[in-house]
Amino acid sequence: MPEHPNTLTDAAAALRAGEVTSVELVSEALSRADAFDDQLGVYVTRFDEYALERAEVADAELADGLDRGPLHGIPIGVKDILAMAEGPTTAQSLILDPAWGQDRDAVVVERLKAAGAVITGKLTTMEFACGMPDYEKPFPVPRNPWEPGSWPGGSSSGTGAGVAAGLFLAGVGTDTAGSIRIPAAFCGVSGLMPTFGRVPSAGCVPLGYSLDHIGPLARSARDCGAFLGAIAGPDPRDPYAVDRPVPDYLAGLDPLGGSLAGVRIGVDRGSTLGSEHDDPAAAAVFDAALEVLASLGATVVDVTLPHYREAVVTQWITMVCEALAYHRDDLAARWPEYFAGTRAMIGLGALFSGADYVQAQRVRRVAQRGLAGLLADVDVIATPANTAAAPTYELIEREGVPGMLDTLHTPYWDAVGNPALVVPMGFTGAGMPLSLQLGGRPFDEALLVRVGDAFQQATDWHLRLPPLPHADPVPATA
Repeated sequence: MPEHPNTLTDAAAALRAGEVTSVELVSEALSRADAFDDQLGVYVTRFDEYALERAEVADAELADGLDRGPLHGIPIGVKDILAMAEGPTTAQSLILDPAWGQDRDAVVVERLKAAGAVITGKLTTMEFACGMPDYEKPFPVPRNPWEPGSWPGGSSSGTGAGVAAGLFLAGVGTDTAGSIRIPAAFCGVSGLMPTFGRVPSAGCVPLGYSLDHIGPLARSARDCGAFLGAIAGPDPRDPYAVDRPVPDYLAGLDPLGGSLAGVRIGVDRGSTLGSEHDDPAAAAVFDAALEVLASLGATVVDVTLPHYREAVVTQWITMVCEALAYHRDDLAARWPEYFAGTRAMIGLGALFSGADYVQAQRVRRVAQRGLAGLLADVDVIATPANTAAAPTYELIEREGVPGMLDTLHTPYWDAVGNPALVVPMGFTGAGMPLSLQLGGRPFDEALLVRVGDAFQQATDWHLRLPPLPHADPVPATA
């Protein structure tokens, strides 16, 4: 168990109260990485010396009265598809040019540094943020701290696993089909996918140009709000970044318990529950979470997400086509060097025509309009994020992923571009995390943070820690 506070916002308060130093927080994070990362595969590259130097600077600045905000002095990890001058960006692949991103920072990394965050290293992902691990390639295989034989979710795998295991207090993820929210859900932490365009993507290796979002994973919704406040806002280097004011996402949060009086929450059970692959506990855990929201004063009503299945299909078509546009030449020239799962996913893009892609974009617009109409009547929409536990690698290798896709309810929100927050809501009978997903209006992340924070003040699921250390060795290929 971590010695110091294990939420970002609690650690930030402790720093300012003189109860802990940044050097102590970072040293503990690095010590936990020393102890557990051989089993968990969180890091591609560690920046220990750099991190301790930056922690010393943060302590000196805070002592001199220079306060850069809630991330100042906090240990944070960065997914290894974002450029950072201190080390290479691999995208967990043999394909990416080693000179890509060299000696420069992604916009998000620039902003984290300006906020005083202490970046401890680059984190594992799936190759180019898609596919599955390939044991024959020279990269760590990320594992779930709750059960190291299980997948931590993709593609922000190292970020989710590292936050859950206490290797840092928050981290950067990206989300194209759920890659912030799935690792958060599988690892029992919180993850916030902002509105498309809220956070600039310049300096991030693309997967789907019209789908990619950058956002935080952390212990709590409040932590995610603090993190988003540091990285949101337009930048001229990203043509998709939207010029909208960035609010204080922590303003108005009640430290003594949050009321949700006046908030209308629409609940869609029909689109997300009922798969034969659902865990037996999923429906009851979700209903219990809704009861908590109602007890806080929210009005809970049944709704149906418009064009749900159609939007999910358009998300997949759009993603594989846009990914193929980026990778086509390298796939043709260097096919064997790609991970097998990456080839299988990106190669699907070749099966769709230009007309298919255009039609998918038309359907996305229809779904957006339908959702806007629904969100004129309710403020937030609640669904499960996952209705089954993180699958074991053995199961994935034996049966593939089609059944698993029925239990993941994230792609809809990428297709429409609206923000979505995932927070832990309980466990399966086998003790693996299940999570609640809250979707909202464009650029209304503040309300999602408020609802998630109120839920987490009334529950402690997000504070439950995985049973580290694991005494038994983990097989290298299963």
